Amino acid sequence: MKTISVPGLVRIKPGAMGRLGVYLRRAGLSRVLVLASQGLPPAVTEAARAGFAAEGIEAAAWSEVTDNRFEDAAAAFAALPKKVAAVVGIGGGKALDMAKYLAFLARRPYFAAPTSLSNDGFCSPQSSLTMAGARRSLAAALPQGVVIDTDVCLAAPRLLWLSGVGDLASKLTAVFDWKLAFHHRGEAVDDLAALLSDATVHQFMDAPRFDQKGTELLGTALMLNGIAMEICGSSRPASGSEHLISHALDATSARPRPHGLQVGTASYLVSRLQGGAQTETLAGLFTETGFFEAVRADPFSREEWLVAVHQAPTVKDDFFTVLSLRDCQGEVRAMLDNDPRLAGCFV
Repeated sequence: MKTISVPGLVRIKPGAMGRLGVYLRRAGLSRVLVLASQGLPPAVTEAARAGFAAEGIEAAAWSEVTDNRFEDAAAAFAALPKKVAAVVGIGGGKALDMAKYLAFLARRPYFAAPTSLSNDGFCSPQSSLTMAGARRSLAAALPQGVVIDTDVCLAAPRLLWLSGVGDLASKLTAVFDWKLAFHHRGEAVDDLAALLSDATVHQFMDAPRFDQKGTELLGTALMLNGIAMEICGSSRPASGSEHLISHALDATSARPRPHGLQVGTASYLVSRLQGGAQTETLAGLFTETGFFEAVRADPFSREEWLVAVHQAPTVKDDFFTVLSLRDCQGEVRAMLDNDPRLAGCFV
């Protein structure tokens, strides 16, 4: 039996950002390092700072993050102020990835306070950093605390919420690919991790709305997906062929779109390649939430996607998915041309 670390503090509710100081004090942490996204709304940083002050929490340093370079994380580790008891990340992906990795290097507790729910990275056991200009996923630790202010997340652009919907929905095709790898390669499947990942999507579908309840469910579901990855020690419960296509797009597209929009759209395509068992579920979710409409508002390049589908199987070594079974480019071309649900999504 293995031991895993999971967040001991989870607060997903309105006003949670202003109570960040309370949560740190209760954990006995009085001196912290804060990494925050550049350009956060003043009300967000003011709420966090006021909460710190009210509880006697000292920010030994409060740095704004503009990039997620490994070299910057290493430099921050070398310059870590003395007697810092924890690292707090506030904002979006780059700041949270940097804070998570710095906490991992420094062996300090990490508290994640995402200001949008665009993907599951705020509670995953990996940090996405760039090394020599290339994106790398590096081992990190799950946060000790997850603090999601639903008011703050609802005030963020709705496109970020829809990106989170796309990233969550992609778990259905990711788990299918994982089981496919078991049948073709004998790759072990952790049943609990797979069940948890699948269940989070269906839990969110109880109220897939851009409101307090829907945001609470989305935040919970994305957090649990991070825990699923920790349970099995890999990204398999959350990442399959749809993520390979997205990674290929990041590398080749003239203008990559938000991660969740890419993996969500790819998940719909992949579901058809996998036989269609999840296609209606994904189509219903994307129609109800307005996901497809958001894609139509800024459509993808058809030719870039065909290139990405061709390159996707080579993105990750020894990672078996439905794309490993056959050349799927022709099938995807036909979908882009003929599937009425994708009308206007590609140009």
